[in-house]
Amino acid sequence: MPDPGYLLAILGIVFGITFALRALPFAVLGPLRESRLVRSMSGWMPAGVLLILAASTFRSSAADDRLWQTLVAVAVTAAVHVAAGRRTLLSVGAGTLTFVLLVNVV
Repeated sequence: MPDPGYLLAILGIVFGITFALRALPFAVLGPLRESRLVRSMSGWMPAGVLLILAASTFRSSAADDRLWQTLVAVAVTAAVHVAAGRRTLLSVGAGTLTFVLLVNVV
């Protein structure tokens, strides 16, 4: 069994590194709030993430002959996104659930 002082030193170092890594984004956040690039990215990133997810799903679905299930899930995702006031998490969840159900049940 290692010495308790050694274990406490390791825990202290791990705590310090973890705390610094978690605090760093908040320290950098102040100057970034005024950045035009960050404001522009905050508007475009959700759509970009959805586009990447959709492209990845289409690619894998076309190879597995599940294209119609994918198209139905995309339509559900878009409809929920528009109807629910652009709530990304809700629309992606509904589309994912639709896709999983169609692939596994139908």
